[in-house]
Amino acid sequence: MDFFWCFNETLSQKEVNELKHSLNVPEVIARILVTRGIKNFDEARKFFKPKFSDLYDPFLMKDLEKAVDRIIDAIKKGEKILVYGDYDVDGITSISILYLFLKKLNGNVLYYIPERLKEGYGYSYSCIRNRIKENISLIITVDCGITAVEEVKLTKKNNIDVIICDHHEPGRELPDAYAILDPKREDCNYPFKELAGVGVTFKLIQGLAKKLGLISHVVERYTDYVAIGSAADIVPLVDENRILVKLGLERLNKREKIGINALLKASGIFEKPVGTGQIVFILAPRLNAVGRLGSAERAVRLLTTNNRTQALNIATILEEENRNRKNIDEETFAQALEMIEADYDPEKDRAIVLSRENWHTGVIGIVASRIVERYYRPTILISVEDGVGKGSARSIPGFDLYLALRECEELLETYGGHKYAAGLTLKEENIDKFNERFKSVAFNRISEDILKPKIWIDGKINFREINERLINIINRFAPFGPQNMRPVFLTRNLEVVGTPEIVGSNHLKFKVKQNGIVIDAIGFNMGDLIYRIDPVAKNLDIVYCIEENTWEGQTTVQLRIKDLK
Repeated sequence: MDFFWCFNETLSQKEVNELKHSLNVPEVIARILVTRGIKNFDEARKFFKPKFSDLYDPFLMKDLEKAVDRIIDAIKKGEKILVYGDYDVDGITSISILYLFLKKLNGNVLYYIPERLKEGYGYSYSCIRNRIKENISLIITVDCGITAVEEVKLTKKNNIDVIICDHHEPGRELPDAYAILDPKREDCNYPFKELAGVGVTFKLIQGLAKKLGLISHVVERYTDYVAIGSAADIVPLVDENRILVKLGLERLNKREKIGINALLKASGIFEKPVGTGQIVFILAPRLNAVGRLGSAERAVRLLTTNNRTQALNIATILEEENRNRKNIDEETFAQALEMIEADYDPEKDRAIVLSRENWHTGVIGIVASRIVERYYRPTILISVEDGVGKGSARSIPGFDLYLALRECEELLETYGGHKYAAGLTLKEENIDKFNERFKSVAFNRISEDILKPKIWIDGKINFREINERLINIINRFAPFGPQNMRPVFLTRNLEVVGTPEIVGSNHLKFKVKQNGIVIDAIGFNMGDLIYRIDPVAKNLDIVYCIEENTWEGQTTVQLRIKDLK
């Protein structure tokens, strides 16, 4: 894939200079901060050293006070409360923190997660029909429910109040729930709209604690779960998300939670620091795996147990389920590639829609993401069973999946999600029409420029500027994630030292030299670009992130290559 190298040329040099002097940092660091919206000392303090008190007042969220009062009343009266959530990591962590907190308040609380393969996504009346006889009087949905208009109506008919706690895009009509907490609803003036589902759930807990006069420490103990759910859901790591994830990672690395510790041990990283990368690539797939292949309740039990033996047993199951999930991934990916090679026209198709009988619905979202990485096209995979198609969709920057699906809604039974990830169901007889319609919408909405993958470069530097202080400051930009990625640099006209080699699974490894300074470089999955390197010439331009690599007790600077020319 050929990337376009892009620079932010609109920065105010005056703002850069002022920040450089007020913080006493290199100019390239000041430029990065200004690019990320940080323009004065106070904003930089909040960025580098966020505090719990920097979070917004939870009662700024529409309906939050109403929800808090109803829950407190239910607890006082001993009403039975059901927490109903999604089966992904965001939903699992949302259920866990609300269940644990309500139990701490002596609430009579249960939880429920639908099984992906049997019951599908979202809040479903049929899923809780059997619970009605258990005298439940309040249901709180977390990470789902915002489009459950008919389901909430049926629930209310049984004299059960519903509080919706969600972060997905609302539909054309809001459910007639007792309270709806969702920063994305049009009439909500909450200052930050991009909370994960677990972030919205955390604001509910924060509101409950505040109303009950509890100290903030009672709520802060759940930030490690919020960090896991938020990072796994790939929300923008800016503003309140960044505060929650940064504070949560600090707590997570103190190793306070029995269930998390068991998961870290089972995955082999208990002795290592955990950041967003370890959450996204190691912890999240294991927590997701049980929900993809069976019941996600096991993951909630892991995160809520106080029994070390039970936690280790569940963590071992998650490890095994994740291995099984990987095997199914690979088989599905291979089948999808066969279909694309037979039918895909890169000149005509600005989206990819694939359908097949009995694809495993638990992995089609992962496979869709892998196809997006390879072909850089919005992708939908649909599994067909008993005349019904269940689909998972993933997108690229510049194309809003949710709005695109809205243009196809008369062909769909249900749909929901946000810009970059969504789910849908439709009748099998409508799949061909949907394929045609969705591709037409994509063709009209996606310009040639959107189809050009871009690398945004934070600054041009030379090797003399790469020192311990620069690396320490860069590390303090963490946690890294969408809209706060690890800074990317460009250095031109480098000399290659020695012979480049391909190591491991197609990784490109070589050394580069400038002004007598030699630094190791590695490009993961970039072995195919070895032809671009001329060991004799001194004209290699590289785009990279600066990292530290520890091997056999020795820590050295390493450049992680993003592209080279």
